[in-house]
Amino acid sequence: MSQATEAAVSPIDADGYHRIQQFYASQMHLLDEGRAQQWAETFAPEGVFSANAQPEPVRGRAAIAAAAARTVAGLAAEGVQRRHWIGMLDATADGDRVRVRSYALIFETPAAGAASLRMSTLCVDTLIPEAGSWLVLERVVTRDDLR
Repeated sequence: MSQATEAAVSPIDADGYHRIQQFYASQMHLLDEGRAQQWAETFAPEGVFSANAQPEPVRGRAAIAAAAARTVAGLAAEGVQRRHWIGMLDATADGDRVRVRSYALIFETPAAGAASLRMSTLCVDTLIPEAGSWLVLERVVTRDDLR
């Protein structure tokens, strides 16, 4: 990182960090409850979702909603409940944008079955402010098993 870049990036205060944690908790509850459209609305209209498990990024809120709806429908058809746990948030501000690196653990529980860890990932988001909360401008998910 250059000295100019380092000077532009600043730590997040405790209140801001708490608001970011609340954003992720609310966002993941939406997804885990199967509310794909509402989850997608936590992305900017021009938002991008990239993952090393996918050949191409998903671009735009509508496409993100459609992809999430397909995943939700597939899990429902299989009788699987998925839960996301986001932790170890490292958040820094760069102007009005916030960069958040976090670990995401995804658990799956089949009907009448035991929960298991499905995957471990690194998630790097760029957040932009929106009406007292955040929108994801870009999310890059790297599954640990596909590095």
